[in-house]
Amino acid sequence: MSNFFLILMGFFIIVANIIGFISYKEKKSLYFAAFTILLLAVLFGAIGGVLALFVIRDAFAIFYGMQLGYYLIINSAIVFLIAILATVIKKFNNRKM
Repeated sequence: MSNFFLILMGFFIIVANIIGFISYKEKKSLYFAAFTILLLAVLFGAIGGVLALFVIRDAFAIFYGMQLGYYLIINSAIVFLIAILATVIKKFNNRKM
């Protein structure tokens, strides 16, 4: 049973990153992609928690959704830090020329 939830967690993380990448391609903004992944953390955390409640049928299964949301929030923070780093590098390179 735990393998199912680990695979589901990996699937949600990959889907969130793909949707974040698509939003980056449309808006050309890493900040918007990080915000999209942050919103998906809430959505996928809720979906994962409800799914775990139905599969496990235990009240503590909701913590699976919280754990999934936590990983996606960390993922969003990493994308946000990359966006800040890219902006700083871009400003530094434009100032040199």
